[in-house]
Amino acid sequence: MAENRASANEEAYPEGVPCWVDAELPDVEAGKRFYGELFGWDFEESYGSSVWALLGGERVASLAPKTDGRMPTVWTVSFATTDARALGRRIIAAGGQVVMAPFPVGDLGTAALATDREGAVFALWQPGTHSGFGRRREPNTFVWVELYTRDTAAANTFYGDLFHEALFGTGTEPDFGRAEVTEVFPAEMPPHFLVHFRVTALDDALGAVRRLGGRVQKPPFDTSYGRVAVVTDNQGASFALLER
Repeated sequence: MAENRASANEEAYPEGVPCWVDAELPDVEAGKRFYGELFGWDFEESYGSSVWALLGGERVASLAPKTDGRMPTVWTVSFATTDARALGRRIIAAGGQVVMAPFPVGDLGTAALATDREGAVFALWQPGTHSGFGRRREPNTFVWVELYTRDTAAANTFYGDLFHEALFGTGTEPDFGRAEVTEVFPAEMPPHFLVHFRVTALDDALGAVRRLGGRVQKPPFDTSYGRVAVVTDNQGASFALLER
């Protein structure tokens, strides 16, 4: 029943729109306890060993077991596409890389993993039965993703060429920004995407992160899109909390 309810409320996302986020964690059960308490998420089985995170019965994220201990514990953003292979070719032509070629995820859709010219990692999602977020931009759901880069002009060119309509089209409401790494992080931090979840009371949420075994990586600071703090969960995956 939950799967049907979630699918019925999912949107069809245009190419280049952030349509999903997932975390690869060493311990999914520990992740369920952390995020369930922090955001009020419920969980149910998804594809393979992954679990859907649900808010009000609708899909908002997924947690998956990390299969390679050498890989980082991270939140990854997926951008929507109607043709993952064609978009992969465009990414390569623009100077990026496809590090995991498109592969089917059951009947849910087709996924791929890519990097931009500076090495920032992101995913592609070509929908099947799963289009993406059932809820977003609401409290305790995905609201924004920021690319921290060493060259914002080059990033604007790279992503603007790939996802022009999603970023700059008439009437669009982008969920994706670009900033210099050094605005928030030490200069040695590599370029990366930072997933943001919306909260209604940032200070209370930071207290919950600490209580649940996470830590505050960057205390609250003001941005053009709201008040933000960068945190890690109880397994080291970084994400941001955004109060608007």
